[in-house]
Amino acid sequence: MLRFITSSSAPKFFPTKPFHIISPFSSRLSVRSMADSAAPFSKIQIQRDDNTTFDAYVIGKHDAPGIVVLQEWWGVDFEIKNHAAMISQLGRGFKALIPDLYRGKVGLDVAEAQHLFDGLDWPGAVKDIHASVDWLKANGSKKAGVTGFCMGGCSCNCKLCLGSAC
Repeated sequence: MLRFITSSSAPKFFPTKPFHIISPFSSRLSVRSMADSAAPFSKIQIQRDDNTTFDAYVIGKHDAPGIVVLQEWWGVDFEIKNHAAMISQLGRGFKALIPDLYRGKVGLDVAEAQHLFDGLDWPGAVKDIHASVDWLKANGSKKAGVTGFCMGGCSCNCKLCLGSAC
């Protein structure tokens, strides 16, 4: 809900609830510190066919179509959680799932993000993505898709090339 303020000749609109602005000059550390304040995600563990388990974050209606949202090279941070939360509310709603490909690590600066990216087990990441799609289908989603941002977009292509189709 917006308030109309007429203290000057030009109208201004302000949200009635407090909000936070993240400056482009903010450090990744300040954004990372807000990672747990994003929308109400459920943290789950998913088991792959090779019995490896990994954490994932899910939001949305139980029986909604599923979409796996793949992280940027920074890892699962506030920004990717916000993207998934917005995706979960599109149209009639989706169940969005973010697999944690970095196993809980987040790049706080460019050097650390590059190090995490360089150390990523790509075949294992594709297995994580495949297991995420399987989890969505086994837990109420009749259909599932995969999308990603930055590194996640590349991971989508790996899923298409190396894994079975969704």
